[in-house]
Amino acid sequence: MKLTVVGCSGSFPSAESACSSYLVEADGFRLLLDMGNGSLGELQRHCGLYDLDAVMLSHLHPDHFIDMCGYFVARYYRHDGGRAPAIPVYGPEATEARLVAAYHDVPDASSMREVFDFRTLRPGTFQIGPFTVRVARVDHPVEAYGFRIEHGGRTLVYSGDTGPCEALHELAVGADLFLCEAAFTHGKEDIPELHLNGRQAGEQAERAGVRSLVLTHIPPWTDPQINQRDAQEVFQGPVELAKAGAVYEL
Repeated sequence: MKLTVVGCSGSFPSAESACSSYLVEADGFRLLLDMGNGSLGELQRHCGLYDLDAVMLSHLHPDHFIDMCGYFVARYYRHDGGRAPAIPVYGPEATEARLVAAYHDVPDASSMREVFDFRTLRPGTFQIGPFTVRVARVDHPVEAYGFRIEHGGRTLVYSGDTGPCEALHELAVGADLFLCEAAFTHGKEDIPELHLNGRQAGEQAERAGVRSLVLTHIPPWTDPQINQRDAQEVFQGPVELAKAGAVYEL
């Protein structure tokens, strides 16, 4: 299983990275987790526009889904003739309606469905291609999910956006790689059920016994080095900062 960081900036793109988007590959299957601001362009550095097999959207804040509007254009108005076939798009309830509203001027009410096979996320475990995926509702102001993805005896966990919660802990237990948001700074922001800071991400990783922690979704106004230091103070394993283009082989 291979993870490629397409984009990792939180809230809005930085000069170095698009917003949240992560490509997971195994056995020739390509699953994209989130498609935030700027990520569609970056994605094309790593795979073709029509090479994705499925997309999972953790929640419907723009920094996690808005480039799906551009992806609709690419698939619906395919330049070499004919629309691209519909691919599964897993997301919170009303994902289709939110995308239609964001695009605003679709040809007709069913246009999105011609290229996206919308499937509503629910807590539980199911198969996507070669992956066993476990989904859990996490703590965020909107309907939001974290993902546990297993393949070939290896486990990747993606927090999505969340504050500290038991559901995230249960997802992360024993993970080989924990891709965890750390948008806040310890001792600065303290807003319940919104985001984690570096220390809290480290505490979640230590308690869950994960092998490695990669901090992501750090906004441009947050110092990532502070968050990494704070995580390292409470987590005994390796802590890295997500970077656009980074590749992890699990």
